[in-house]
Amino acid sequence: MPADENVLVVRRSLLDKLGSFHGLNFEPEKYLGALLSRENNFFLPRAQAENDPTHKQIIPYVLLVHGDTVLHYVRGKKAGEQRLVSKGSIGIGGHMNDTDETLFAWDEHAYRTGVEREVNEEIGLETTFEDRIVALLNDDTTEVGRVHLGIVHVFRLAEPKVQKREAMITNLGFLTRAELRARRESLETWSQLCVDSLDRLLG
Repeated sequence: MPADENVLVVRRSLLDKLGSFHGLNFEPEKYLGALLSRENNFFLPRAQAENDPTHKQIIPYVLLVHGDTVLHYVRGKKAGEQRLVSKGSIGIGGHMNDTDETLFAWDEHAYRTGVEREVNEEIGLETTFEDRIVALLNDDTTEVGRVHLGIVHVFRLAEPKVQKREAMITNLGFLTRAELRARRESLETWSQLCVDSLDRLLG
């Protein structure tokens, strides 16, 4: 990770005030207004944020869905987050970075633009899609989870046309819900939580 990378965060106390939870929360609208309000989020150096559980880094976690299948990949050795290498995943996305010279807080419009940019850095989408925020994800039981808060998106693709753009993404393919459940043990924790609730996430 770049030494000077700045990442979007909120204070952990804000999450506690809004109502802390473990796993998936299917009422994202209760939280998003506050999380994506310019007065509540700001940027911290990533090296600091990764070791500071008093802040939560905002991470979009995008499920790419076509019909009844979900995109699955394995994080290769070039993954930026070494604690997740060789784990299977159904979530595309990552840290929200400031691309400005100045570190402004973000509103929802800026956030959604950032999400599309992040996804397009990792995956080439050669189809139209609908973007829906379906849940929030929190897991304080792991080192990685303690400092991150996931916003779970479903991108419903018109066609299953995707290409990998990053070396860290390997074994890319669309799998059925049954195939994903069969691979549950090899998935990273956030993907396990999503697979356990796939029917609810995909509607």
